[in-house]
Amino acid sequence: MTAEHKVVSHDEWIEARKAFLVREKEFARRREPLARDLRDLPWEAVTKEYVFDGPAGKRTLRDLFEGRGQLVVYHFMFPPEWDAGCPHCSFWADSFDSSPVHLRARDVSFAAVSRAPLAKVSAYKERMGWSFPWYSAGETPFNYDFGVSFPAAAVADGTAVYNYVSEPGLEDREGISAFVQDGQGQVFHTYSTYARHRPGQQHLPAAGSHRPRPRRTSRGQSPVLGPPSRRVRPLTGQS
Repeated sequence: MTAEHKVVSHDEWIEARKAFLVREKEFARRREPLARDLRDLPWEAVTKEYVFDGPAGKRTLRDLFEGRGQLVVYHFMFPPEWDAGCPHCSFWADSFDSSPVHLRARDVSFAAVSRAPLAKVSAYKERMGWSFPWYSAGETPFNYDFGVSFPAAAVADGTAVYNYVSEPGLEDREGISAFVQDGQGQVFHTYSTYARHRPGQQHLPAAGSHRPRPRRTSRGQSPVLGPPSRRVRPLTGQS
């Protein structure tokens, strides 16, 4: 290991760290206007009536707001033919149960959505010991419309587009979408992020930086995400 890195004295190490700190602070300064511009992105009206399957029955996209003004949806990679959810998504989902309470304090509801049927979603959720809201979108085009599911033919011929510019490689991928509703109940799509750019890679409350409305508080640092659970090992050979 030491052969791969330069080894220096303590004073030299401090100087190198201070020099890098300057770059870290500059990066942080650049993030603020980027976050502001992100919140100022235009919205698009959601005109379809999406209906999901949940433990308490059918729910519309508007219902997932649970009376709040904003909604964050995690597109959990779990196609109908699988018997378990994506291990990578499962790694991040292990932190989700602590997230809704913090989001609700900021007028934000959270839900995960997958194409797998509700029976499979519920069985996997119980196996993993999770309690966050998780719905099946198997009978709706929701995941297709928001860029995380793709027809098999489009994947095969290279015409499917994921993360706006790349090929998905699979018929289902992961992502996060944000929505807002106005006083008349009209729902708007405000933001979606995919692959490496998902805030969920750090912790779900980071999705709050993509919320269309200002934070109610400047507090609330994200807790550290723990190591992956052995429970995420799939029942089948998917990856």
